[in-house]
Amino acid sequence: MTNKRMLRILTELNSAGDESSRSRSLCLVCSKIVVVTGAGIMIMTDDKQRGSICSSNSVSALIEDLQYTLGEGPCIDAYRDDQPVTEADLQGNGFARWPGFAPAVLSAGVRAVFGFPMRVGGIRLGAMNLYRDRIGPLSDDQHADALVMAGVAARVFLGMSAKELEDNSDLRLNVHQAAGMVSVQLAISVGDALIRLRAYAFANSRPLDNLANDVVSGAIRFENLGYN
Repeated sequence: MTNKRMLRILTELNSAGDESSRSRSLCLVCSKIVVVTGAGIMIMTDDKQRGSICSSNSVSALIEDLQYTLGEGPCIDAYRDDQPVTEADLQGNGFARWPGFAPAVLSAGVRAVFGFPMRVGGIRLGAMNLYRDRIGPLSDDQHADALVMAGVAARVFLGMSAKELEDNSDLRLNVHQAAGMVSVQLAISVGDALIRLRAYAFANSRPLDNLANDVVSGAIRFENLGYN
């Protein structure tokens, strides 16, 4: 059965576009195969979010952005625990699980979210996020399709060229650069600097990318904000 699922996924990917558009079409195939409202893929290493390589629609992009900014959500948990995370009724249980993430995505029409770790062998690469605009769990077939799709997505990511990732993905290089600068300004680790960036962005209702650009340009220096 797994081989049949794999064949169906590869057929969809091959018909979705040429190599230059793989990152754009990957999440569309994810949502089509599992039959959900949308999908996104977050790359992570060493428990740190590196950014998103694709999202299938604007709500999926919002989900990815909020997870990156807040450091919580289904992809974060799926990667950390190395197992699928399912929340079939986000309004019923999501507030306690993800107090910052859940209210924001609920207001965008999300009712259920599902995270599946992406790995190749013993290497974890990130997680695939799926969402639905109605309450309810995935069926057994959908769950099985998602597991296979997450494995395929991991291999597709490893096969992407640097130029393809640079042109079509959102790996937040500016955020990592800003975190490095804040770590120097405050004499703290890069991990702690990223936490400070997220906290400031959340407290001031600013997109993390926007804040990072100001830090990189020198418009904001954390050593002058009383964050020492």
